[in-house]
Amino acid sequence: MDHVDNDVLGGCCRVLSIQSHVVSGYVGNKSATFPLQVLGFDVDPVNSVQFSNHRGYGFCQGQVLNSNDLEVLYKGLKSNNINHYSHLLTGYIGSKSFLMAVKDVILDLKKTNSKLTYVCDPVMGDHGKLYVPEELLSVYKEHIIPNADIVTPNQFEAEILTGVKITDIDSAKVAIEKLHNMGAKTVVISSSDLGSDEILIGLASTTTGKRPMSLRIDIPKFPGEFRGTGDLFTATLLAWTWRHPDDLKLAVEKVVSTMQHVIRRTLSYVEHLSQAGKPVSMQHRELRLIQSIRDIENPLLCITAVDL
Repeated sequence: MDHVDNDVLGGCCRVLSIQSHVVSGYVGNKSATFPLQVLGFDVDPVNSVQFSNHRGYGFCQGQVLNSNDLEVLYKGLKSNNINHYSHLLTGYIGSKSFLMAVKDVILDLKKTNSKLTYVCDPVMGDHGKLYVPEELLSVYKEHIIPNADIVTPNQFEAEILTGVKITDIDSAKVAIEKLHNMGAKTVVISSSDLGSDEILIGLASTTTGKRPMSLRIDIPKFPGEFRGTGDLFTATLLAWTWRHPDDLKLAVEKVVSTMQHVIRRTLSYVEHLSQAGKPVSMQHRELRLIQSIRDIENPLLCITAVDL
């Protein structure tokens, strides 16, 4: 299943993506939708929030969907019998009531398609700090993770979901095992502090496929901060794990290689502006997704995952 044409399977590669949206820039659904479409998926985005831009700009305005808004949208899909999806993808969700409504959507979609793959990025915080209400944690632990097929927490999110302080590879493996026991078949810790100033360590584990496997991915760091990378990571992981259902190693190598190419292109653009004496703004640091279409579609592997 190295490359499967969506049309051959009757258009079955259809994703309902519930996460944030910005008018300008590339985070949330704006970071996830284009890569998924490039990789052959139809994407129906539901925007948990709609802002003018991400918060890295220092000022943004917009609207926040509430749980009733989500219920209304999903009822419309269901009433027209167009709630048939191969995948559900969720990212940033800012309220407990909305997350509980997402839980109801998950359960109903799984009734509609028992083979639905649910990919959950439990966006709650990073570097020891929550940026969603603490009450969301119990919903993730009790209702969301148990229904997820693939979860992609960062180190901090893995720690608060499992209660395991990750200080080394062994403790990371304990946290991953706890996430498996909660219900997730595939766990990818997208980033951790276990590396060095030059290397970021990612970890991946699956209990599905031809054989269970656990992997370590050493990821070169880039200077500066680029928003939307986590959303791009999870979206491309959805795509490549579907393309390579029995080869998590190849899937994560393609995902991380894609990330490296996109970030490198973005950084090169910023450096070019700086060298030309032009002012560099937050807008110039937005991911160069459109310009990276070939790398998204067919990434040249530059990363090797190794067995743990």
